[in-house]
Amino acid sequence: MVLSMSVDPEEYVQRAQVQESNAALHKARSHKNNGVMSHYTLAGRYGTKPIPKYHLPEKGLSERSTYHLLSNELLLDGKPGLNLASYVQTWMPEEATKLMVETIGINLCDQDEYPATISIHTRCISILSNLWKAPKTCIKDDGRRLAAMGTATTGSSEAIMLGLLCAKRRWQQKRKAEGKDIHNPGPNLVFGANVQVCVEKFARYWEVEERPVPVDESTNYCLDPKRAMDYIDENTIAVVVILGSTYTGHYEPVEEMAHELDELQQRTGLDIPIHVDGASGAMVAPFATPDHKWSFDIPRVASINTSGHKFGLVYPGIGWIIFRSPELVPSDLVFELHYLGSVEYSFGLNFSRPAAPMLGQMFNFISLGREGFTASMEACLMNARLLSRALEYSGLFCVLSDIHRPAKKSVRATTEASKYCPGLPVVSFRWTDEVRQEYPEMEQGWVQTLLRAKGWIVPNYELPPNLEKVQILRVVVRENVTESLIEVLVQDLISITRHLMEQQRVARTVCKDTASATDMTNMLLTGHYEHGKNHGRPDGHGQPPKGYKSQC
Repeated sequence: MVLSMSVDPEEYVQRAQVQESNAALHKARSHKNNGVMSHYTLAGRYGTKPIPKYHLPEKGLSERSTYHLLSNELLLDGKPGLNLASYVQTWMPEEATKLMVETIGINLCDQDEYPATISIHTRCISILSNLWKAPKTCIKDDGRRLAAMGTATTGSSEAIMLGLLCAKRRWQQKRKAEGKDIHNPGPNLVFGANVQVCVEKFARYWEVEERPVPVDESTNYCLDPKRAMDYIDENTIAVVVILGSTYTGHYEPVEEMAHELDELQQRTGLDIPIHVDGASGAMVAPFATPDHKWSFDIPRVASINTSGHKFGLVYPGIGWIIFRSPELVPSDLVFELHYLGSVEYSFGLNFSRPAAPMLGQMFNFISLGREGFTASMEACLMNARLLSRALEYSGLFCVLSDIHRPAKKSVRATTEASKYCPGLPVVSFRWTDEVRQEYPEMEQGWVQTLLRAKGWIVPNYELPPNLEKVQILRVVVRENVTESLIEVLVQDLISITRHLMEQQRVARTVCKDTASATDMTNMLLTGHYEHGKNHGRPDGHGQPPKGYKSQC
């Protein structure tokens, strides 16, 4: 969750209220609470008094008034449909929404009270296990068949932590069985420097050494398997491989990483598992590029997570974690409960959780089927390719993502997307070197600001460590991003860039040196001028962001 600071009442607003001359409002405000008040704009219509903003009101409002008060305040938010920064789903069919509203009060943890809901949860696990090619012939020595095991989570962050927590516990159990120390030097985790922040959270929360592998342009800004081998030793609990980088949408090479680890085991006996972070890609690859090898058909893959609320096409928040077999989940991490009316088992960081998002996932599985999911992913990737090519044709932008480029490996073209490099429907781009050389004082971050003025939310951020000087813009092409929206977005991106270039030319005629030209552009953009302040960020406290690490 986001950390928030307690907000103190604003002195200036309070002083302004004291000076209010309207007698009727003055009478309404003459009560004992002297804190900042929220003055409801429809108070005259409903006869509602102001309520305190930062304290619990003594007397509440009607449901209708409360709804209007909060819905009006939320008008300040951006439009979800134009939020091209987020991977999170913002639309579902009316019937799916109805089902989720009707089941919003069901608690997924109460297995005895809601057996039908638990049965649907089990079916979801089976559907995902089969989709990700979990083995069906794994037999224990006693003849028992080991099916895949998994659970719903609140999102990929919890799912990743559960997967890696099991990896850490398995490593600890193995070290103890061998009579080795588990504290010095302690466990470590290997991943690409482009990893999503929840992996770093796991390492810090559970005291695991982080071993990020540097990435660069030659590795497609992703984990390089051969380079990763230099960071692996007997204390490595797992290697995290991302199926769909948050930064550029590239798939990391799971099969190649497994091959390197197989060779390592043959040489040294070290058995290092792979956890696939399929937050987005695990619900794209099976449909768009079904012959791309990344899942449980690779024996080295121990666990996979995904976000149902991303390309699983469900409202937030729902995630999934699947293990290739039950023995990969240490028994001491599964808790037996007796106080809900029956013997129940709990595995998760959270206990109570809403069942509605899980039911929304099953709705999509049934409603769309494989054909529907394939059509949806194909459409998203087609529009992403359209945006990529249009940006390159403009001559102003360089596209870093590769989904519009022909596939490098020869694969069976079962879908249109399989003819191209596999990846997420994400377009990462920046100004061309020619634009940056001709206008060195022009800051790409201004594009984000000016797009926001038009309603678009498109992030501009630095690439992972060692590439911080490279800034990119990124568009996530979700189901609601249609071809007509792509056309308007391209027009706005080009017109904004050309407008900034024209401003630079005007600034140069007024100011002779580069620094002064930048100051002039800041003045034209913001209406404020401060000599010698040569950055496009607004004034504020704290350090500038190091990269875009939001996963939602």
